[in-house]
Amino acid sequence: MSQDEILIRASEPEDVPDLTEVLNQPRAVWGTMQLPFTSVATRRERFKVTSASQTMLVAVIDGKVIGSLGLGRLEGRRGHVGTFGMAVHDAYAGRGAGTALMAAAVEQADRWLGIRRLELTVWTDNIRAIALYERFGFEREGLMRDYAWRDGAYADAIAMARLRP
Repeated sequence: MSQDEILIRASEPEDVPDLTEVLNQPRAVWGTMQLPFTSVATRRERFKVTSASQTMLVAVIDGKVIGSLGLGRLEGRRGHVGTFGMAVHDAYAGRGAGTALMAAAVEQADRWLGIRRLELTVWTDNIRAIALYERFGFEREGLMRDYAWRDGAYADAIAMARLRP
């Protein structure tokens, strides 16, 4: 799929049903800290309390939201730091939506928010995501053993970060 066929835009309240579908996909939820089987009603409530300091992006193909990325800025002495999480619908994985979302988030962080450091946490076995982040200049900073409970077992994660060039 061509990057030209993927629209990246701000998330809107009417996107919540599609976002819920994305985040309830087995592989998509596996790669996040989200819980499976979250209802549309629960996600609508979460959407209402999204902070003004967060940038919520969606990837759209043929009018359907197939991916999302939330970019937030920390406060106080870590106000130069942004963090994010993302997910792509299982049926659209590997077609460029993650790359398009990352490109938009990095541009937003670098050119509009003045974020110096972008950081993330990724499961050690999420090879595709790690490769994507490395293409955008993220470097591995450390291993976090038994970071969180996932799919019936504790899973390790990698701390990664990118400093604005």
